[in-house]
Amino acid sequence: MWLTLIILLVVWAILTIVGFTFEGLLWLGIVGIVLLVGTFVFGVVRSRNKRRSL
Repeated sequence: MWLTLIILLVVWAILTIVGFTFEGLLWLGIVGIVLLVGTFVFGVVRSRNKRRSL
């Protein structure tokens, strides 16, 4: 699972950089930030839930 989350975080970071680099793609940067934060939060919450269930 962590490998998938890391790959998604890298993809979202690349989308964010591309979005903020090109002025016309600002929306892509905003979407990238939202997805980056969402994926990180999902990973942290899922990790904490697994620890509590053990």
